[in-house]
Parts: sequence; structure tokens; C-alpha cells
Amino acid sequence: MKFEHLLRVIADEPAFETGLLLAGRVDPNDVRRQLSRWVKAGRLYPLRRGLYALAPPFQKVKPHPFVIANRLKHSSYVSLQSALAYYGLIPDIVPVVTSVTTLRPQLCETALGSYEFRHVKTPWFFGYHLVEVSPGQEAFLATPEKALLDLAYLHPGGDSLAYLRELRLQNLESLDQEALEHMAARAGKPKLRRVAAHVAGLARSQAQEYEAL
Repeated sequence: MKFEHLLRVIADEPAFETGLLLAGRVDPNDVRRQLSRWVKAGRLYPLRRGLYALAPPFQKVKPHPFVIANRLKHSSYVSLQSALAYYGLIPDIVPVVTSVTTLRPQLCETALGSYEFRHVKTPWFFGYHLVEVSPGQEAFLATPEKALLDLAYLHPGGDSLAYLRELRLQNLESLDQEALEHMAARAGKPKLRRVAAHVAGLARSQAQEYEAL
């Protein structure tokens, strides 16, 4: 296989799996050897076993970090600080893309960035949707309410008012308080009900501050 053929097969895909190249009459071992050569030549980035991305200047599109996170672990969605920053609920720039998964927890260091996966049990794996995070690129992302609850759920002491204030939460008027309370009740954990109550109080305080301006 020539590199030009690879570029045609991949087209605008931000990342691709080896299986995409194994259709038809091809020698799998030959394909894998060629991929290894292109990695050594700096034309491809290896992301995990069997998953690659084109290196500049061969990329037709710049892979969005959230799309790469989804590809690294198929049973996952972006959440926690990464989702909160995406929605403008916290002011911080988050250097590591954080996701929730039902699979084992893992930290992946790649040429395209760092990706952390936090484990949750299957009943708590909900509250996400498909979002166009960049033109032509979609990723599974927690809703704002679920991202906040995921963070509190996984962080020791995440239900304390002090911790929530440390996050410097902002734009709380954009949250669906009813959805937040419903998800907290669904979990059946007093910890998350406390989070919903604290967030409601913080939202009221922010609204009063805006009215006073």
C-alpha cells in the first residue's frame, strides 16, 4: 500500500483503525508493517493498539480532542472538568481530557494530548449525548448537569460547598436545575442530592449579584 492510497481511504477521518485498511485482498501483516514504517517516518501518530491519526502536514482536519477520547475507549463519554470547561461552567483551561467509562480506568499519553478515563458502574453510565464539537466532528459528551454530578460522584468531598466554590462555577443560569435534581435523585445517593441543593443556592447567589449590578 502506498501512502497516497492511505490518504484516499482515510479521507477526512480524524483517526482511523487498522481494520479500515484490511478490506479486500490484502495481507494483514503487510499492512501492519507498512503502518509501523509510517509511524517511524513521522507520518502517523500511534494512539493505541490499532488506532492511528495522520501527523501534520498530512491531516486534512485537525482531530478534536473529544473525538480522540471517544476513539481511545469506545464505551466512554467526555465529562468532568473537560465538559464543564466546554460549556463555560468553569473558567479553567483543562490540559487533560477527562472521560467516564464502564471499562477500567486509564491514563493515555499520546502525541495528540493526555486522556484520562474514570470508571463508573453501568447504572451511572447515562446523561450524555452526541455533540458536534468541531465542523464535521462529533463526540459523546456529558450534559452540563451530568458532568457536574460525575465530578462530585468521583471526587472525595465533591459534595462540600467549599469544593464547589473552589471550582469557581460560573454561568449557572444555563444549568437545568430540574434535570440536575432528577439525575441526583436517580443515583439514590444523598451526596449528589446535596450537590444539587448547593448548586441551586450558588445559582441564586449569582443571579442576585447580576441583578445588583
